Amino acid sequence: MGYERAMDLWPDRIDAMRDEARTAVEDGMAGIEAAFGHPEHPPADPYERARLLRARFEAFPPVPEGSDRTVAGVRCRVFTPRDGPRAVYLHFHGGGMASGRPEANDPVNLALSQRHRVAVVSVDYRLAPEHPHPAGPDDGTSVATWLLQHAAAEFGTERIVIGGESAGGYMAAMVTLRVRDELQAIDRIAGANLVYGVFDWGLTPSQRGMRATLGPDMIDPERIRYFTECYLPGRTPEERRDPSVSPLYADLHGLPPAMFTVGTSDHLLDDTLFMAARWCAAGNPVELFVAPDMPHGFGAFPCGVTRACNEARDSWFARIVGGT
Repeated sequence: MGYERAMDLWPDRIDAMRDEARTAVEDGMAGIEAAFGHPEHPPADPYERARLLRARFEAFPPVPEGSDRTVAGVRCRVFTPRDGPRAVYLHFHGGGMASGRPEANDPVNLALSQRHRVAVVSVDYRLAPEHPHPAGPDDGTSVATWLLQHAAAEFGTERIVIGGESAGGYMAAMVTLRVRDELQAIDRIAGANLVYGVFDWGLTPSQRGMRATLGPDMIDPERIRYFTECYLPGRTPEERRDPSVSPLYADLHGLPPAMFTVGTSDHLLDDTLFMAARWCAAGNPVELFVAPDMPHGFGAFPCGVTRACNEARDSWFARIVGGT
């Protein structure tokens, strides 16, 4: 009895782009590591290592179209479209919960704001190891609470989309769950844009190094262990899987439409595949973009696969918030 290919993770047109994508990663990885990566010989002190990581993000200047604003006691970067917003995009930056800053996403957030007529509020949440769990999600929830109460008056719309990349994808998932469980306002969340997030702090197989494709990556098991110990010091793997910590283990019923994005060389590949499957199985709409041979943070590597991913994201945003 023959079998049809019933579970292709990407279409043939994406498969045809793989050689170009691998070349883009090989040519660009050294530069990306220099901009975002860890020191070649990281210091043993976790606070000093975090300081060095954060210093690299200081090189990203804010774009003039954005503004700093304190929302619910938390500094945020805010972008407002020229025309009236259709929705507010509550955004969280990446950085392993120990580094990163909203300004690194200013160009992308500006483009999203203008293209889709969304007001972007990107949160400068507290970071570990100085502020371990639950400080980051607490800050994100505080900003979400403020938006639920004031978005209509401030931006002219009550609709909210939540999203982020890497640790920001984790933050977006956690805040979405808290909006449902603590704020009873999940009906106000139009969608969740979850980009190569970490959803299981207990370590999925790919986090441990068992990846689908073994190309270069911006993260590895040692770096993941460092971030985990900063964010969840002293906790066992089982304690890190508590639903209040790892959203993969939460009840995922009654959540908004989500777009998941990940590359097959990403050490967080399994987090997205597992989370997208559970999100869908719980009855929520899911769109999944899997980029063959692409690493963590592959949006930084220009090639056909990245452009196709951006097109899929724009199509998803257009459906969620309306417009073109």
